[in-house]
Amino acid sequence: MRVITEGGATVTAGDIARLAGVGRAAVSNWRRRFGDFPEPVGGTASSPLFSLAEVETWLRAQGKLRELPEDELLWQRVRNSADDLRLLSLVSRLAAAIAHRRLGALLDEEDSGIAQALPELVVGEGDVPLIRATAALAEARGPEETVEFLYTRYAEAHSRRIQEISPEVAQLMAAFVEPRAGEVFDPSCGHGGLLIAAGSEPGRVRAMGQERDPATARLAGARLAVRGIDSDVRRGDALTGDAFPSLQADAVLCSPPFSERGWGYEELASDPRWQYGLPPRGESELAWVQHCLAHARPGGQVVVLMPPAAAGRRSGRRIRSQLIRAGALRAVVALPSGAAPQSAMPPHLWLLRRPDAGDQIPSHVLMIDATESQDAVIAAWRAFTADPRRETVPGGHAVPVVDLLDDEVDLTPGRYLVRPVLSPGGAAGAREELLSATAELTGLLPAATESPGDPFTMTSLSELARAGSVQIIPTPLRMETGSGELRVLTAQDVALGRAATGRGSAGPGLVTARPGDVVIPLSARTPAARVIEEKIVLGPHLILVRPDPELFDPHFVAGFLRASVRQPAGTSSGVSRVDARRAQLPRLPLAEQRRYGQAFRQLERFDEALHRAGAAGELLSRLVLDGLTSGKLRPGG
Repeated sequence: MRVITEGGATVTAGDIARLAGVGRAAVSNWRRRFGDFPEPVGGTASSPLFSLAEVETWLRAQGKLRELPEDELLWQRVRNSADDLRLLSLVSRLAAAIAHRRLGALLDEEDSGIAQALPELVVGEGDVPLIRATAALAEARGPEETVEFLYTRYAEAHSRRIQEISPEVAQLMAAFVEPRAGEVFDPSCGHGGLLIAAGSEPGRVRAMGQERDPATARLAGARLAVRGIDSDVRRGDALTGDAFPSLQADAVLCSPPFSERGWGYEELASDPRWQYGLPPRGESELAWVQHCLAHARPGGQVVVLMPPAAAGRRSGRRIRSQLIRAGALRAVVALPSGAAPQSAMPPHLWLLRRPDAGDQIPSHVLMIDATESQDAVIAAWRAFTADPRRETVPGGHAVPVVDLLDDEVDLTPGRYLVRPVLSPGGAAGAREELLSATAELTGLLPAATESPGDPFTMTSLSELARAGSVQIIPTPLRMETGSGELRVLTAQDVALGRAATGRGSAGPGLVTARPGDVVIPLSARTPAARVIEEKIVLGPHLILVRPDPELFDPHFVAGFLRASVRQPAGTSSGVSRVDARRAQLPRLPLAEQRRYGQAFRQLERFDEALHRAGAAGELLSRLVLDGLTSGKLRPGG
C-alpha cells in the first residue's frame, strides 16, 4: 500500500516510527547518524514535526518504508484534514458517528447521500473519502477499537495539551466504588477515563458526566457508547452551569482542574452547594469537593483527586474542619508523583461520604501512603469501613478526629504515618537511573567549538520591526484566564515549558499566536522564549515576536532572545523585566541560522535531561541516607 501524501502534511517522530515499523529510539538514532535525514519543519524541540513527503522520500531511499496499515493510513488522513484547532472536533464527530452506528450504513451510499446524512462532517470536498475510509475501518475492526484508535492517536499527537487521568489511577479511584452503585457521576469528565473505569462491567452502571469543552464531551460520550455503557454526557462548566441540577448519584468520581482562580467565586457566593463553607477564591478544589458531595445521594460515595497543597492551606482550614466534623471526609490517600495530570506534585485522593440522616459521626479518619505501592490501598479501605473505630489498619493508620481538629487541620497523610524504611533495592534502582540519565547527557550536549572569527554584527529587534522583518505584539495586561471556551497560553505556561492551562472567551483585543511565532513572558525569574507549534490564544503579560519565515529561523530567534532579553529589574524578588525591543539578533544567512536553531533545540533537550538527572540524584541521596541511618545499608569499600 502506497502512502498518499500531501504537500503540507506533517508527521511526528512516533508517526515515522510506525511508518517504518521501528521504535522511536531508532528514529532518534537516524536523526543523529544521517546528515540527510529531513529537518523539522515545525513543532518544538521535544516534539518536532517533519514533512510527510520528505520523510516518505527518505524512507524509500533507505529501503525502510513498510506498508502502512489501514488504521495508520486513516489517521494520517484525519490528522492532515484539519488544523490543530479543528482536529479534536473532527475526531470527536467521527467517533460520535461510529458510536451511533451511522457510518456502516453509508458505505454503499453515493457521495451526495453521505453529505446529506452527515452535514456536520461534510464541509469540504475531501471529507467524503475520509468518511468512507473511517466507515470501512469501523466495519473491519469494530466500533470500539476504531473509536479508541482515533482517541489514542489524537492523545499522542497532543500529549502536552491533554491533561487526562491515567488508566491506572482511574481504575484505582473506581475500585473504591461499592459494587451495588448503579449511578456514577463525573462532573469534570474530560475524555471519559473515570467513567470508563467505573463502567468496566457493561450493564451494571449508568454513567453521567459533564465536560466544559463540547468536542471533548462528544468524544467522551462516543468512547462510553461503543463500550456498551449506558451514559449521558453533557457539555458546560459544572460549577457555573450545572447540567444535572437534581442528580444525586450513588457515587461521584472527579479529577477536577487544579488552582483555578476564575471558577465563579463572585457569582456563586451564595450557592446552596456550599454546605461546608464558601470556598476561598484560590481554593477551587474545595468548590469541586462540595459540588461532588451535593450530587451524591445521602450515604453516597465521593472520590476526588486533590493537589497536596489542599490538605494544609490555611485558607481552606474552616472547610476541612467542617468536612471532618460532619463525618463527610473518611480517608486521605497519598499517591506518587505524576499521578495527577495537572501537576507533577504527588496528589491525594479524598474519600468522602455524603452524610445521611441518623449517621453516627466517625471518630477516625484513615490515612494511607500509596506513594510506594498501591496494592494494599483498597484492602486498607475495606478493613477501615468494616470497623471505623479501629486505629490499627494494615496498610494505613486511622487518626482520631480530635487529633486532626487543631489550629492547622492538616490532612497530609505523611504527617500521621510512620515513614517506611526504603529498601536497598530501591537505592540500587535509583543509582542505575542516575547513571542512565548522566550517560544520556553526554550525547545531548550540542557540539560547539571556539570561533576565531570576528564578533557578530548585531541588530536590535526594534530595528528589525521598523524594517518589517519581524512584528512585536504585546498582549493585554489585563485578561481573564480562569474560564471560557478558548484555550489560553499563559505567561507561567511559557516560563514552565508546559501546555496551555488558561481558559478565556472570545472578544476584542485577543492576540493569537501561530506556528513559528516566538513568545516571551514580560517578566520572569529566568529568561524564557518559546517557539509556538499550534494556533493558540495568548494570555496577559506576554510578548509575541513574529519573524518573517523567509528571513529567520524561529528557533534561532528564540535562542538569542533567551540570552538577551534579561534586564535587571531592581527588585528583591529576583524577577526580571523584559524589554524585547532592545534584544539583539546577529545578522546571519538563513542556512547558518538553522544550524544555530538546531543547536538551541539540542540544548533544550540537554537541559531537560539535566533536570531529570538532578531529580534522580536527589532521590538517590535520600534513599542512601534513609538506608544508612536505618541499618538497611552499610558503607561500601
